[in-house]
Amino acid sequence: MDTKTGSDVEALIGTYSGRLMPRDHLQTFQNFGTTFDTRIIRAGAPVRSLIHARRTLPEFPIISGGATYDIYDYVARNRIAGLLVMQNDEVLLEHYDLGIGAGTKWLSMSVAKSVSTTLVGTAIQDGYIAGVDDPVTKYLPELAGCAYEGVTIRTLMQMTSGLRWDDTQTNPASERRHMLELQIAQQSGAIIRYMAERPRVAAPGTVWTYSTGDTHVVGALVRAATGKWLSDYLSEKIWSKLGMEADGAWWLESPDGLEIAGSGLFATMRDYARFGRFILDDGVIDGVRVLPEGWVREAGASRQIGGQRVDYGYMWWPTPAIDGSLADGAFSARGIFGQFIYINPKHRIICVVLSARPKPTGSATVLDNDFWNAMVQALR
Repeated sequence: MDTKTGSDVEALIGTYSGRLMPRDHLQTFQNFGTTFDTRIIRAGAPVRSLIHARRTLPEFPIISGGATYDIYDYVARNRIAGLLVMQNDEVLLEHYDLGIGAGTKWLSMSVAKSVSTTLVGTAIQDGYIAGVDDPVTKYLPELAGCAYEGVTIRTLMQMTSGLRWDDTQTNPASERRHMLELQIAQQSGAIIRYMAERPRVAAPGTVWTYSTGDTHVVGALVRAATGKWLSDYLSEKIWSKLGMEADGAWWLESPDGLEIAGSGLFATMRDYARFGRFILDDGVIDGVRVLPEGWVREAGASRQIGGQRVDYGYMWWPTPAIDGSLADGAFSARGIFGQFIYINPKHRIICVVLSARPKPTGSATVLDNDFWNAMVQALR
């Protein structure tokens, strides 16, 4: 570990442990250039300004946990630093809090997972990957003979690889925390070697287990198939084409190493919204198809696994409506501590949420799903 980043790394461990005071915790989400080495995701010119509507987001009640709240409760009680709502390509609300502004690049945590699988779709469209039913080992032969033998790209993206994994950030003994320690050590290839050592506990495709480790394999897959770093490929195909306001950045496993595909992507709130609009537009930019037709629908769809509905797609979360149905086709990219890109295709709504909640999960007073569903009701 580079000694110049020691205090930042300690703060990061404190963040993941849920044991950091609010002021210090807040800094973790903004210090993209100090905690770890990053690779820049280059934006392109010209910037495409977002259109701010003359109408504004109406006030509406939010029923959550048997109580009634409003949007002021949602922002204040959930420690939200940024909230942006768009409908029909018009911004209805853009709010910044906790000292950040439009130019702040914010850590999106596991929102990066949804970006990483999107790059798999892009690589399929470009012909680098034949299809989602290809075996992972076709592109990563170094994983032959381990538990990833027989795992397809589809099962990898659905997190049904069958490998043993505990993604609990607050548990120092979990595989997720060990992966964080490997990242802190900044040794190239250490994480993929760790993944190759994980034992299989279920047949591929039969059990869903949330795994940031599987996402790192997705990143290695994209790198191997395209010959390009994730940041560079993202810039080339998407970021530089959408009129982003700023370069993004992505944490690396080591200097000049692979991006941490499951976390560590930084961007401004408006640029997260632009990425959301790209997804809402079915992966088409200026009439050019970047994602295969039908990819977005498949990526955001729930699955039947072991006879039960699992609301998880290609590292996107299908997001049920108030009645529990998926009729709107809504889905979201989600990151711990309250980072979200919510997309509702039926009503053409995008909502970006940036937060600094005290614990990785479970610390939201007003549930985000309840907020989105109340918002959709108000905008129908």
